[in-house]
Amino acid sequence: MGLLRFAGRRMAHFLAQPRRRQARPPTSDPHLLARTLRRGDVLLVEGNSRFSTAIKYLTQSTWSHAALYIGEEAWEPGGPRRPMLIDVDVEAGVRRVPLDAFAEEHTRICRPHGLPPTAIDQLVGFMRARIGYSYDLKNVFDLARYLIRQPPVPGHMRRRLIALGSGEPTKAICSTLLAQAFESVRYPILPEIETVLGHAGGREQQREILHIRNYSLYTPRDFDVSPFFEIVKPRLQLGFDYRALQWSEDGDP
Repeated sequence: MGLLRFAGRRMAHFLAQPRRRQARPPTSDPHLLARTLRRGDVLLVEGNSRFSTAIKYLTQSTWSHAALYIGEEAWEPGGPRRPMLIDVDVEAGVRRVPLDAFAEEHTRICRPHGLPPTAIDQLVGFMRARIGYSYDLKNVFDLARYLIRQPPVPGHMRRRLIALGSGEPTKAICSTLLAQAFESVRYPILPEIETVLGHAGGREQQREILHIRNYSLYTPRDFDVSPFFEIVKPRLQLGFDYRALQWSEDGDP
């Protein structure tokens, strides 16, 4: 077991290394991003590591990572307050991390609609209680296969392949831990929807019954496409007037 853990950590370090240099500027100015985020928001990150490449291949998505924004807190005892998130890192496990760790990344804010402050407190508490949990090293070995050779996996099977962790309670994967957190407050992400027909007052009525999917099947992409999360864009939220833009053909260098 000790040898397996050592090999898993070495593999995690290998997967965490970037595949390429970030060639494009980040989606949003870091200061605008910090001003727009609200406690309880999910921040999606594109990522450019070897690990991110495998996740994006399996999910066929731009997003490889998800983190929960928990508000401004001191990073170190007695230090200044900074925008902070809780995420799951392939090497460090579940951790608090400052927002500026993602300053050079492409990001997207996904905001749960109508979630009250008490539920947000519970959501944050769920994640905070798991700080220190390790990343599921079995998942590391599974994902590494897709960096050696990317097999032609049918789209409908890729979601199942992402649910390869050991399921141990002290292990975690970023999107599955977030799915568990939202499940704890009964907030939907992408539930299975059953349509039920019934009659009331002599009229036929149609109801939708939501069934919670297993948390291990969730990926960062699901927060993006969920009908229950708003996509929040900092530039638009904080004021945007296309008429004020200055284009190069206007005469300035």
